Amino acid sequence: MSAPADATLRIATRQSKLALWQAEHVAALLRHAHAGLEVRLVPIVTQGDRIQDRSLAAIGGKGLFIKELEVALGEGRADIAVHSMKDVPADLPAGLEIAAVLERADPHDALLTHAAAALADLPPRARVGTSSLRRQAQLLAARPDLRIEALRGNVDTRIRRLDTGDMDAIVLACAGLMRLGLEARITARLDPRISLPAVAQGVIGIECRSADRRTRDLLTALDHPSTRIVMDAERAFAQRLGGSCQSPIAAHARLDGTRLTLEGLVAEPDGSRVLRDSASGNADAPAALGRQLADRILAAGAAPLLERLRAG
Repeated sequence: MSAPADATLRIATRQSKLALWQAEHVAALLRHAHAGLEVRLVPIVTQGDRIQDRSLAAIGGKGLFIKELEVALGEGRADIAVHSMKDVPADLPAGLEIAAVLERADPHDALLTHAAAALADLPPRARVGTSSLRRQAQLLAARPDLRIEALRGNVDTRIRRLDTGDMDAIVLACAGLMRLGLEARITARLDPRISLPAVAQGVIGIECRSADRRTRDLLTALDHPSTRIVMDAERAFAQRLGGSCQSPIAAHARLDGTRLTLEGLVAEPDGSRVLRDSASGNADAPAALGRQLADRILAAGAAPLLERLRAG
């Protein structure tokens, strides 16, 4: 499709190496889909990037990585924002929408070590780096002896802490490592039975103003319908639970033809209790399936657990 002769699209993006890769990838896809379209990046430093000495849970959650990008959209300084969808809260600001999602990359968590081939091979009381309460809860459920240590910063910074001996292992997302050409650093992909992925992990989403029809039309060519189905199920699950960065919540949906299967869990941060269930249904109602599974897990005891975590 040819874009209007004066067509320019501005992408708000964080300035980390991974965020810039994602923004450049989207820019390349847009240029390929729309001949003559000019695409420019608008780099922005977010609050989540500025504060590196505290956990995400302590400073307000992963939404801190996208608020400034959404402000840029609202003020008209950018036309779209590119996000890792696992960082995007279930409720979007009024007037904004996820107009396109790219095909999902590997959603698994990755274990990186030097001396062990798998999680079970780590020595007793091994130091494992992660700042994700979801990962922490599941790792401790599998290995209560592990010492979980906070791990913030960009991917290079996190890997450096492993390489310098600060950690015996670290856990990152496979998708981010693959996008940065670091797949060889993955020691093992963690089985979802050990570490169920974050909601929408591996999905790149493109946000724009709902009233901006021109931009929404340009983004239509990039939307991947199967990825949107599984993402909608997972995000509806998290939304019904009312989860936040302080809530260890995980979900992973798989699509097989017209059949959609969703696994979800809620856990105590120390791994002492894990509430896990799954549900299947027709792919034409992914959000309803997500809410159904959330209601079952809430009824099984997640409601008071989540309320306590929110209050604490």
